[in-house]
Amino acid sequence: MNEKDLVRIERALVAAREVVAAFTPGEIESVLKTGGDPLTKADLAVNAVLAESLPEPGEGWLSEETADDSSRLECSRVWVVDPIDGTREFIQGIPEWCISVGLVEEGRAVAGGILNPSTDQLIVGGEGHGVTLNGRAVTMGAPTDIRGALVLASRSEVKRGEWDAFFREPISIRNVGSVAYKLGLVAAGLADGTWTLVPKHEWDVAAGAALVLAGGGVVMNPDGTAAVFNQANPKLKGFIAVSSGLGEPTMELIRKVQG
Repeated sequence: MNEKDLVRIERALVAAREVVAAFTPGEIESVLKTGGDPLTKADLAVNAVLAESLPEPGEGWLSEETADDSSRLECSRVWVVDPIDGTREFIQGIPEWCISVGLVEEGRAVAGGILNPSTDQLIVGGEGHGVTLNGRAVTMGAPTDIRGALVLASRSEVKRGEWDAFFREPISIRNVGSVAYKLGLVAAGLADGTWTLVPKHEWDVAAGAALVLAGGGVVMNPDGTAAVFNQANPKLKGFIAVSSGLGEPTMELIRKVQG
């Protein structure tokens, strides 16, 4: 990747912001897709502008709102996007949704951008280029003790009781909607980590993974192995993203909680 990729990402997100501005969070109709996930006209409109703005000849495309094309598996560079991550929050008017754009090269998440129009946060970063928040360089924290660390939890996972055991541990937990938004906040140094131990699609986490890595953080699968993107089945068993000194302490905590 190079600086031009970051410019492309930012321009695409700015164009997407203009499109989504025509819709009012909390006042938009939705339908249910196969599998029960909600879909709005805003998802499709943003998907269209990203598809028009990002891919160049020879680059692949993977989006939640586009039928998957297996030809992407032959591409060394693939755009992995979620037009609106946190559609449920968008529908409910909760300002915890975002537009998520990730660039994958040879299976690695190398650049990404996340835009939350509701909070006016644009987070962009890439391999060797660091991370910016609204154009200003930001850095991740560097704690080595997970006690007191601020961890962002899935609002829906907490509701289902999947974080009950973590609430008994000496960490500070904040509930947030979109997983991509949570990853962006970690990359921007506004939280120490986030994780999900349930399956997530690549488009949920690719952009955020690139941002956390660009900021010097750690990303991995729940078993501690490296996450690989642009797979035939674009689904991960879960995802962990933390600041650089919390990799092993986080794994120890998760192993403890899981017994």
